[in-house]
Amino acid sequence: MKIYLDGKFVDQADAKISVFDHGLLYGDGVFEGIRLYGGNVFRLEEHLERLEMSAKAILMDLPWSRKEISDATCETCRQNGLTDGYIRLVVTRGVGDLGLSPWLCPKPSIFIIAAKIALYPAEHYTSGLTICTVPTRRINPAALPPTVKSLNYLNNILAKIEAKQSGCLEAIMLNDQGYVAECTGDNLFVVRKGEILTPSASQGALKGITRDAIFDIAAEIGVPMREANLTRYDVWCADECFLTGTAAEVIPVVKLDGRVIGNGKPGAITARVLEAFRRRVLVEGTRI
Repeated sequence: MKIYLDGKFVDQADAKISVFDHGLLYGDGVFEGIRLYGGNVFRLEEHLERLEMSAKAILMDLPWSRKEISDATCETCRQNGLTDGYIRLVVTRGVGDLGLSPWLCPKPSIFIIAAKIALYPAEHYTSGLTICTVPTRRINPAALPPTVKSLNYLNNILAKIEAKQSGCLEAIMLNDQGYVAECTGDNLFVVRKGEILTPSASQGALKGITRDAIFDIAAEIGVPMREANLTRYDVWCADECFLTGTAAEVIPVVKLDGRVIGNGKPGAITARVLEAFRRRVLVEGTRI
């Protein structure tokens, strides 16, 4: 495997960063997870815009143009002979002295990995996921805005561990007010009386690229959709539930906290959303 690292393609075994990199020392950096479908990088421009906004929010100046990062992303796929896969684009604050001060890091570092990924077993896309609610809460937006896709993922990791301890592959994280924020790595949607509802960023949800696509898909298939404050009750009593994410794509949920959702099977609207999503991924984006 070839990894793009600070302007060069290196073998996987040689893809190394310094122990003084502040991305490693302090989680000081930003990233994007991006999908490649049939030689098409899905919504690459939207991913790069979010990367730029995340960097701006943490006062990190990116020395590369959007086109330079786009070209490097596509070339990484070509270098690895990929037409379908997952891309991890990471920008760290770079090498600096010990201590929090980011101004001691003269330049950021960038690396791009293009490989395969399978987040959930295939059978769950047809039978649905069983998930749970975990104790670890989503970070308050006043502390760290969820719109910043940073390298600080420890609370999500703790929630993922708690999900596994409960026998689940994924879990809902609540915010400090008790509203549903998101899952450990996915956005959450419910369907109630023919309407799609999803938590807002103000409740702690990441503004996911796939999440944004669902708004477009809902308009396309004629299903009303809006952001709403959701509690666990709203998920327990929903007609349908599904999750979205770059790695997860669109996956149905059929049980939460021991309560069966709807009739316990993936719903009709979820199926229509998934079908429309699979059409879009081949045409919306950048050809490598």
